[in-house]
Amino acid sequence: MEPAVSLAVCALLFLLWVRVKGLEFVLIHQRWVFVCLFLLPLSLIFDIYYYVRAWVVFKLSSAPRLHGQRVRDIQKQVREWKEQGSKTFMCTGRPGWLTVSLRVGKYKKTHKNIMINLMDILEVDTKKQIVRVEPLVTMGQVTALLTSIGWTLPVLPELDDLTVGGLIMGTGIESSSHKYGLFQHICTAYELVLADGSFVRCTPSENSDLFYAVPWSCGTLGFLVAAEIRIIPAKKYVRLRFEPVRGLEAICDKFTRESQRLENHFVEGLLYSLDEAVIMTGVMTDQAEPSKLNSIGNYYKPWFFKHVENYLKTNREGLEYIPLRHYYHRHTRSIFWELQDIIPFGNNPVFRYLFGWMVPPKISLLKLTQGETLRKLYEQHHVVQDMLVPMKCLSQAVHTFHNDIHVYPIWLCPFILPSQPGLVHPKGDEAELYVDIGAYGEPRVKHFEARSCMRQLEKFVRSVHGFQMLYADCYMSREEFWEMFDGSLYHRLRERLGCQDAFPEVYDKICKAARH
Repeated sequence: MEPAVSLAVCALLFLLWVRVKGLEFVLIHQRWVFVCLFLLPLSLIFDIYYYVRAWVVFKLSSAPRLHGQRVRDIQKQVREWKEQGSKTFMCTGRPGWLTVSLRVGKYKKTHKNIMINLMDILEVDTKKQIVRVEPLVTMGQVTALLTSIGWTLPVLPELDDLTVGGLIMGTGIESSSHKYGLFQHICTAYELVLADGSFVRCTPSENSDLFYAVPWSCGTLGFLVAAEIRIIPAKKYVRLRFEPVRGLEAICDKFTRESQRLENHFVEGLLYSLDEAVIMTGVMTDQAEPSKLNSIGNYYKPWFFKHVENYLKTNREGLEYIPLRHYYHRHTRSIFWELQDIIPFGNNPVFRYLFGWMVPPKISLLKLTQGETLRKLYEQHHVVQDMLVPMKCLSQAVHTFHNDIHVYPIWLCPFILPSQPGLVHPKGDEAELYVDIGAYGEPRVKHFEARSCMRQLEKFVRSVHGFQMLYADCYMSREEFWEMFDGSLYHRLRERLGCQDAFPEVYDKICKAARH
């Protein structure tokens, strides 16, 4: 009983402190207290519920049987919206706080919410090497199931809570993307409910215009109800080599060369300053040297980016064998390096051993409890951006990031961009090697002002024919946005499919200039 009594006393003291200081003061100035006492346990409960539910549903094979009925229900909701006069735009009924994006979608309050309860893995076909899933299936669900039966996705984006729908309608990337492209490039079919309530399946050879227009469209061409995705055989471990590199020219040269080597299954770089980085290359394998095995995903292990930094500080190369699923979610526990700003002592060994098993807090719950004051503070004093630029412009891009926002570490992830129709493609007619430059944290540049600094960064990205990931805050005007993205196929389909009265244009859905 003593631990329970102690916990109750601590909770009582905390509530009294909140009453004296005020909830808003605690959420802003002592956010770690609220996160540790409430959000971490609540996040754990969420995880357990969804894991058990996914396992039961798949084992009982109830998902395929219920999927058709759920799709018909979505069609019914859309047709009812039409019968009622199509007075407002439609959007999914999923609450805005549940998405991984830090942006809060205010349109949810004014648009017709279509309820889409589709969160199951429908089928794994190892003969065709395809997995068929519903749009709300998460990467955590996918890895838990596929790796247990010896398969994996060619591109498996990092964070557990990322959904298939978000990765298709937005985009997704991983350190294997230099071989396979973005998440959309491993998809072989989409199933959608359109603005008139009809159902359509599209592939590269069937309704191909729609197939290529769906990625990056943010749900403005129809409601995704299922997707078919390629799978490949998995191995037990990733043999990961760590190499510290100094000097920006040497960093760019090394990173480019490793990204061009297709024998590397994984390529990733962490840039800790303008001229210091660790380049990592990995290969899947079934064999591991026991002395070099590192189960980096265990709750008591150091955060991955801190572990990598030790190779830089000690100026030594390293070789480790990491269990495959641990590798896929290596940045999940620390939300890359965002958690250090929320729980400053989160990587302390004492905290990891006592509470690390509950980490990380759900991003959706962090958003839900953020409050308007904290949201505005984050907006003005915090950057979360992924910019995709041609690899040949990497050095110039790093200098621009350094001068405009000065956020470190910076994530470098290479990917091949095929020459295909749609919103995002290379400037020429051939595939081109690009790099995702991810900046997450508090800018260190003097006199940082979010709007002006980000507009400056966006201007550079447009000038090199790059792209901005649409989950992040976007400050471009409509003309600038369509200068960055190729809207020719997208606009043609919106007109043909009757989307103009059914869904907002993608710009109006995600850009700040349109939402304020």
